[in-house]
Amino acid sequence: MKKKRIGVIFGGQSGEHEVSLMSSTSIIKVIDREKYDVVMIGITKNGEWLLYNGDVDKIKSGEWEKEGIRAFFPPNANYKGLITFSNGKEEFHPLDIVFPVLHGPRGEDGTIQGLFEISQIPYVSSGVMSSALGMDKFFSKKLFDHAGLPIVKYKVFHKKEILLDIETIIQIVERDLGYPCFVKPCNLGSSVGVSKAHNRPELIDALQIASKYDRRVLVEEFVKAREIELSVFGNNEPKVSIPGEIIPSNEFYDYVAKYFDGGKTKLIIPAPLSESVIKRFQELALKAYRALDCSIYARVDFFYNEEQDKIYINELNTIPGFTHASMYPKLWEATGISYPQLINKLIDLAFERYEEIKQ
Repeated sequence: MKKKRIGVIFGGQSGEHEVSLMSSTSIIKVIDREKYDVVMIGITKNGEWLLYNGDVDKIKSGEWEKEGIRAFFPPNANYKGLITFSNGKEEFHPLDIVFPVLHGPRGEDGTIQGLFEISQIPYVSSGVMSSALGMDKFFSKKLFDHAGLPIVKYKVFHKKEILLDIETIIQIVERDLGYPCFVKPCNLGSSVGVSKAHNRPELIDALQIASKYDRRVLVEEFVKAREIELSVFGNNEPKVSIPGEIIPSNEFYDYVAKYFDGGKTKLIIPAPLSESVIKRFQELALKAYRALDCSIYARVDFFYNEEQDKIYINELNTIPGFTHASMYPKLWEATGISYPQLINKLIDLAFERYEEIKQ
């Protein structure tokens, strides 16, 4: 059987650029070389596309950029692949499928998925709408609420409001949500730009930090809760993993705790929960996945107030972190699917979805 060419796309222009480099390095190393020829495609923080043919380990360090060849991904169904420009020569590199390992805006938010739709090429990700909704914490919460999923109380403010009338915003937050509260950019992941505010000065700082990353800022009430995550994959008949629990090294599961705390954050798999509570989490995870019409894969994050036996959905990530230490693959590993098997499964699901929707 002729091998297919898979383009793994990493980097990107979001605040999660470095996370993408770590995730993609892990994925590239385990893709089945008997089935696929891997084409490594990087996007710099400036938005330049580069074809990379060097050592995989140089991706994580950022050294790949020095060796990349200038490239272009045409939005043209007659050119499914990459065009490179080097030494005055133009060369076409055909692709059968793409695997975007891009976290955050311009990668996980439906934008690059739209490019793949125009190019009519299979891709390992949810579609345009689902990706956009999963990335936008405000609109995903509205849909979760509409679907009957439990959510915490929240408010959304525009960057302009924060700049012009922060005093009014503070009064609204103190009246309706209280302290402590969480402040987040509406469109970002990996806890980039997220702060926990315990008082008015910290709230002012948190609003200003979050508004640097997005034009809208989400403020959520604090609930005393355990952090529970589940992995989902599938198209029409999605499957859900066992739940895992996060015990962060910092006060909450922030960017440093997720990726740079030297292993101090604990991932407990499976989460110590009763069978009945596990079943509730799994049902809610599948409900959330379907509420956003997701496909291929996603990770669903929850809060669990054990004293009141209340579950709240936090968010859904359509391209979650994918290093060997990340919760998404580790949950499937504990459920009985190894990291390499999982990658193969996701690629198969992308081809399956493409066949279903192509015209």
